[in-house]
Amino acid sequence: MQKTILITGSTDGIGLETAKMLTSLGHHVLLHGRNLEKLEKVQKTLLELNGGGGVETYTADLSLMINVEALAKAVREKHSKLDVLINNAGVYNTPNPVTQDGLDVRFAVNTIAPYLLTQRLLSLLGTSGRVINLSSAAQSTVQPEALAGQVKLGDGAAYAQSKLALTMWSRSLGLSLKDSGPIIIAINPGSLLGSKMVKQAFGVTGGDIRIGAEILTRAALTDEFKTASGKYFDNDSGQFASPHSDALDTGKCQEIVRVVEKILA
Repeated sequence: MQKTILITGSTDGIGLETAKMLTSLGHHVLLHGRNLEKLEKVQKTLLELNGGGGVETYTADLSLMINVEALAKAVREKHSKLDVLINNAGVYNTPNPVTQDGLDVRFAVNTIAPYLLTQRLLSLLGTSGRVINLSSAAQSTVQPEALAGQVKLGDGAAYAQSKLALTMWSRSLGLSLKDSGPIIIAINPGSLLGSKMVKQAFGVTGGDIRIGAEILTRAALTDEFKTASGKYFDNDSGQFASPHSDALDTGKCQEIVRVVEKILA
């Protein structure tokens, strides 16, 4: 059965490769990116795939929450149901690490935008949908002040904290929704895969990005993940695993959610 799947950050890297896989399987893919010209080029490529499903494009800068709201609104206006949301867009380093809203761009894009987009699309996802959040093996204890933009961090620290914060709210929201909402899963797609972000951040070619795309496709479509809400999948070990210990602390997870909600208020 054809599914409707939104993938953020899907004009290159793991997001693009996942979009190719899902489109080739006949699913209807909603592409997202910041550059309209690039989006249209990717759309053309995907529509030429054998057995491909439909492809739509959505433009938004996810470092700005007003744009995240606009993206969610655009999707809601066109669709009454969304089967899968893959929060793939991510940032490691940038020349301008502070957003117009005064937030660290890593927390804005990697943590807060996925939370807001998920919340705004819950009605479309219903109880049968899936939210797949791109976590990382790089996870370190979150400073709430840094999450709120009150403390400046280096690239590596900001990235690792933003990915743990994402993992923490994924677990908290996934467990709290239980049977009243979609399943929410955090996934480390694989360490140092050959995405543009990895090449820019570490100066290495990286591994085969299809490794990441394959696990995201599995998470989106297979029964293996049907009852995995609140869990963390580590693709480096190829199994569900324990994330950073902070993500298993209910109180700490709830605190992260409170900080994010305060930022968005």
